[in-house]
Amino acid sequence: MTSAEAGTLRRLAPPARRFLAHRKGVLVRLALWSLAESGQAFLVGHAVARSVDEGFLAGDPRRGLLWLGIALVAVLSGARVVRGVFAQLAGVTEPLRDGLVRRAVDRSMARAARGGPGGTDRAAVSRLTNQVEIARDSFAGLVLTLRSFVFTAAGALLGLLSLHPALLVVVLPPLAAGLALFLFTLRPMAAAQRRALAADEALGDHAARARAALRDLAACGTGPGAERSGADLVADAAAAARTLAGWAAVRTAALGVAGHLPVLALLVAVERLRGHGVSVGALLGAFTYLVQSLLPALHTLMTALGAAGSRLLVVLDRILGAEQEQEQEQEQEQVPGPGPSIASAPAAAFTVDTAAAPALELRAVTLSYGVRAEPVLDALDLCVAPGEHLAVVGPSGIGKSTLTRLVAGTLAPSRGEVRVAGRPVTGRPAAELAALRVLVPQDAYVFSGTVGDNLAYLRTDASRAELDAAVGAFGLGTLVERLGGLDATVRPAELSPGERQLVALVRAYLSPAPLLLLDEATCHLDPASEARAEEALAGRAGTLVVVAHRLSSAVRADRTLVLDGVRAQCGTHAELLGRSPLYRDLTGHWNS
Repeated sequence: MTSAEAGTLRRLAPPARRFLAHRKGVLVRLALWSLAESGQAFLVGHAVARSVDEGFLAGDPRRGLLWLGIALVAVLSGARVVRGVFAQLAGVTEPLRDGLVRRAVDRSMARAARGGPGGTDRAAVSRLTNQVEIARDSFAGLVLTLRSFVFTAAGALLGLLSLHPALLVVVLPPLAAGLALFLFTLRPMAAAQRRALAADEALGDHAARARAALRDLAACGTGPGAERSGADLVADAAAAARTLAGWAAVRTAALGVAGHLPVLALLVAVERLRGHGVSVGALLGAFTYLVQSLLPALHTLMTALGAAGSRLLVVLDRILGAEQEQEQEQEQEQVPGPGPSIASAPAAAFTVDTAAAPALELRAVTLSYGVRAEPVLDALDLCVAPGEHLAVVGPSGIGKSTLTRLVAGTLAPSRGEVRVAGRPVTGRPAAELAALRVLVPQDAYVFSGTVGDNLAYLRTDASRAELDAAVGAFGLGTLVERLGGLDATVRPAELSPGERQLVALVRAYLSPAPLLLLDEATCHLDPASEARAEEALAGRAGTLVVVAHRLSSAVRADRTLVLDGVRAQCGTHAELLGRSPLYRDLTGHWNS
């Protein structure tokens, strides 16, 4: 047994003991019915032996028929025994199912209430439906087969011993060999079952995410990538299923060894057993014990342990053995915000030399949302110097937000290269991107926490004086005072969109990143507040790129990039008025 499997058993043992301790009455009644099954197994083989030795071979057919009648009654009584067993079985399996459903629902609801990392727990659907049913059915099968094997084997082995001890010497070794071969397959079978369930959950999670994002996949042309990811997950699930099937074949071979070798060994040893005084009736009784009782019970046990047992262990571990995962999620809840702070990586871990390279450089960047779609950006070249203030303007849907996503490294270009501070951003880890730039979108995010935590989210070492200065620079003092100060708790739903944008802008202002990207991040501010915010951001050390909501932002910028879908133009306000018809139209629109 591996350490992981041992850990699983240790985690599951306490709740299993508590579950069984509350159902002692059902277990006692189940054991009493099983004793009847043990007596039935003993009587069938014993009656066959007595009918031959004391009846037919002794010249007393009536006595032989009497013993066969006893065997028949024992066989027919099996229906009553099975009925009693199933009646008690429901008292064990149904409470297990109900408890697992409650645990799966409670776990999913608790995670949703905490707002844990990774969003909603999509795997809960699999746990609540498929996995709970697997656990219930597997547990029921194990209870039936374990109980049947123990009591049936006890009755059959006791019967063999009563007929002649030499019969046990012949039968037990091949049985033990087949069982040992079977036990060898249990560990890899459990591992394969665990991989198959994990692959099933991953595929289900991917399908749920893809279904929820169909519009985005179509709009962004990322459908082929999602399709490839889905195909990889399907291939993983198929490979896990093939591995599981391979070990199932080995298990079947073990069943063949355990199911056939004892009978063959008994046939080979008939002559020797007869020489040791074993009667013909005893031999027939021994074959009856093997064929009618012992080997079927062993076959059923091995099948259940190999399939239902491994499934039950893995599924219960996923539903019940989640304490460690929940503790980790609760620890993460102590960190403000939706996930790990990007400021958690020390600034010294990734330094940026802004003086040695342009702050932002695009080299023949092209982006198309789809193979045959017209490019949103076509061979765009752009160079922004360190400390420069650049505005980006253009009609709606022309590619302004796409440009900020390319620069931020959250979207890869179809062709060309994007560099920030001389470093390519495509494929760069999130922590390194966080040290290079900050992107503030139109929908500003404010999390439940203190005002100070929200403002210092991107720079956790900011002093109180720095926070106060930033609040003053953006005119946020009235809001902070209304909320109760920097140590007061923020309730995002109580803030207006403009107030949330101001909080996000102060957060970006305090960030150590040398490049700030504002994607219409001031659209909910009045013109005076917008001008004040942009003036504060422009005075900050570093480079500022603003997707302009109002043309006044372009007037305040050092240069403006005009995207018109044909040929992008970049220049000062005066230069663009002279050479860009679109810019003149936009200026006339905003001045009218």
